[in-house]
Amino acid sequence: MTELGNKTMRKDGRRRDQLRPIKVTRNFIKYAEGSVLMEMGDTKVICTASVEEKVPSFLKDKGQGWVTAEYAMLPRATHDRSPREAVKGKQGGRTLEIQRLVGRSLRAVLDMTQLGERTIWIDCDVIQADGGTRTASITGAFIALADACAVLKKKDLIKQRPMLDYLAAVSVGKIGGRAMVDLAYDEDSAAEVDLNLVMTGSGRFVEIQGTAERYPFDRKDLDEFMSLGWQAIEQLVNLQKNLIGKLD
Repeated sequence: MTELGNKTMRKDGRRRDQLRPIKVTRNFIKYAEGSVLMEMGDTKVICTASVEEKVPSFLKDKGQGWVTAEYAMLPRATHDRSPREAVKGKQGGRTLEIQRLVGRSLRAVLDMTQLGERTIWIDCDVIQADGGTRTASITGAFIALADACAVLKKKDLIKQRPMLDYLAAVSVGKIGGRAMVDLAYDEDSAAEVDLNLVMTGSGRFVEIQGTAERYPFDRKDLDEFMSLGWQAIEQLVNLQKNLIGKLD
């Protein structure tokens, strides 16, 4: 990092409050009801939403739907090849944690009764990882989910899309004593504080995951993380609004 006046410039030339370049490619998968290729810098995630005309047994005959998520990383998504978890015969703790995070984040902004007795499966497959894979997955998955619900509405299977608000996520960290958003891998691996923030379009919190990697942080730091994170999420939500339109 370098200092220019009161602005911190990062290795890639970004300001500390600046997101990486974002690219969203919709209808990326031919067969899925909703799909996007979500790119944030060099992090690339394929997010698909697939409709299944049934619900888990615990929701049978209750007149509501369900949304659940799975997350995976391709073997060569990182610098070194990682074995496929299917070969190991079980999912790792990190995988389970992230897919549960994606699922509960999406459910936080959905009216399940409007979905009907059907399940939407969200699959987030990381094809290239350079930090922020879970936050890119959540932001991209929301777009894929909205597109899948639009398909259901077009088929007259639901009256309106069941989303109650927009949803996006971003990473925030403290590096060299300075807070910054949307960490790339080299920043994340050196962070003194690592935090993931999930928020709605109206500015309400869905999840805050914060860890002091080296030294404890104080309330002043947390307030700055929240402020920087919300500014970044506002930009992501505006992108979603431009792509999806109104949630009806």
